[in-house]
Amino acid sequence: MRWFLAIVVTLGVAQSPADPDWPAYGRDSGGTRFSPLAEISRANVARLHVAWTYHTGELAERFATKNQTSLEVTPLVIAGVMYFSTPLGRVIALNAATGAERWVFDPQIDRNVTYGDFTNRGVAAWVNPAAAPGSPCRQRIFVAPIDGRLIALDAANGHPCGDFGDGGTVRLKTRLRVPPFEEAAYEITSPPVVVNGLVIVGSAIADNSRLAPASGEVRAFDAQTGAQRWSWDPIPQDSADPAFATWRDGSARTSGSANVWSVMVVDPARDLVFAPTSSPAPDYYGGKRLGANRYGNSVVALRASTGRVVWDFQTVHHDLWDYDNASPPALVTITREGQPVPAVLQATKTGMLFVLHRETGRPLFPVEERAVPRSSVPGEEAWPTQPFTAGIAPLSPHRVGPDDAWGATPAERDACRQRLSTLRNEGIFTPPSFEGTLVLPSNIGGAHWGGLAFDSTRQIAVVPVNRMAAMVQLLSADTLTEEEADREEERTGLQYTHMEGTPFVMRRGYVTSPSGLPCTPPPWGALVAVNLRTGAKVWEVPLGTMPAPDGHATAPDEWGSPNLGGPIVTAGGLVFIGATLDRKFRAFDIETGRLLWTADLPAGGKATPMTYSVGGQQFVVIAAGGGGRFGQGDAIVAFALPR
Repeated sequence: MRWFLAIVVTLGVAQSPADPDWPAYGRDSGGTRFSPLAEISRANVARLHVAWTYHTGELAERFATKNQTSLEVTPLVIAGVMYFSTPLGRVIALNAATGAERWVFDPQIDRNVTYGDFTNRGVAAWVNPAAAPGSPCRQRIFVAPIDGRLIALDAANGHPCGDFGDGGTVRLKTRLRVPPFEEAAYEITSPPVVVNGLVIVGSAIADNSRLAPASGEVRAFDAQTGAQRWSWDPIPQDSADPAFATWRDGSARTSGSANVWSVMVVDPARDLVFAPTSSPAPDYYGGKRLGANRYGNSVVALRASTGRVVWDFQTVHHDLWDYDNASPPALVTITREGQPVPAVLQATKTGMLFVLHRETGRPLFPVEERAVPRSSVPGEEAWPTQPFTAGIAPLSPHRVGPDDAWGATPAERDACRQRLSTLRNEGIFTPPSFEGTLVLPSNIGGAHWGGLAFDSTRQIAVVPVNRMAAMVQLLSADTLTEEEADREEERTGLQYTHMEGTPFVMRRGYVTSPSGLPCTPPPWGALVAVNLRTGAKVWEVPLGTMPAPDGHATAPDEWGSPNLGGPIVTAGGLVFIGATLDRKFRAFDIETGRLLWTADLPAGGKATPMTYSVGGQQFVVIAAGGGGRFGQGDAIVAFALPR
């Protein structure tokens, strides 16, 4: 019977409420991250302990890379076997009960390439319904390593499936409208998605480097043969498409990016795939792509069988702030006037939560177009309005002024007040400027790639957010060579990027005090719960703790922490999340936000956890090893109640 359940879940059909597995990145095909398991509950979660730990070994010298990697994976569990990928694209299968290794596949990527986000967040699974039980590659694991390949593996042993593409591999850097200008300009960081016999994949593109670093086509391949079935370019190329006219002066022909680097979700019954698109390139200057740039920065519903656009909803017009849709959408059913309504939830870097009708894209809570500041940069035309969620309050602040400046000491507050007073600051959507602009939320959000989780019974969405400001400034490219910019970046710690094909260099950094703490009021990271019956906030709590600044023994809990990683929710009434700089794993009460359990991790849990049951025992698992300030690590850590 378990093999039948595996077929059902990997084909994207609704799962049995009792199903113990976690067969997709967001558990179900719609990415709700809700598990019906309840052995671990609010009453006993404090007893959780480490059941087993598996180390990938990629901290060893033989796996050394040119730049630091980040372990951000969410494993799958199907019929007692765990499957996950590493930053190097290695796929590992474990006994889900014990953590014992079953097999390892290594795609042998070139480790001398400097990748922007050197990570891989997961794999996808599929069972061929036409294949005989026990036949080779009947159940497949798909991985898309960072170097731009799509590989099909036999779930039983990790061997490539020879009937897929060229010996098990499809090369994704071919047949693009705009080939990548260099090896690292086109990456894959998120898992593919499988629906109705097709495996669909997006891409991550270096979108602040030039006008067209690469094109961002979403493509579907036959899950059996690897043959391409369709391709959709988020930058419209057909002049008959109404979206084409929103790229003025024919700029759609010369623009790149607007790709889908986050996780897509699918509705198999409606034959739909939902693509969260990113910003066109370059993301801080749009003078070469004037117009609303429709399909960019959007939630786009595509016909899964053909790739045709069914509907689209743009969350940011003519993006100038790197406000790409980093969070995966979530397909949920909400209750309106006593009736079930199919919906799409999209949390954004702007700190807003859009709730759209799944079949039409129509907002289910009011959205208003409001006037926003104009650009002062020659050649730039910021879009005059932006969409605001009028029915659900922003989850992150949209404005902070000098009088709101925060500091751990009076001197630090004075320094922050002075820093804020020098920047152009008219609230959210203030365009980049020559004098420097305060960008709030910053380029890491608001909501970020960690996304949200949804409790269907309680109708509660839980969203982690950041509450830090950044400074963005445009400098003349004529006055700053690339060598000078590199020296300034090393000296100041700010990021400098030559946006080739434009007159400008972008300079960016967080707005912090002399001690390095944010100048915006804490908490700098929070977990927010929203009731989707009413749109009201249910609760909000600081998430994580910061490293203590100089002169402080500890950092107060109310400061929170910048965070990257997502939550899950369970029928046991729990929210599990890592994500924070303090290398902790936490469980909260879904109804109140009360912290119920905390565990130490060997490195930051810069990932989304998952849960499953095997042998009658429920496990909760998180990857620990986010790199950078999160700490380098290579651990998959499983927690369970004592037996």
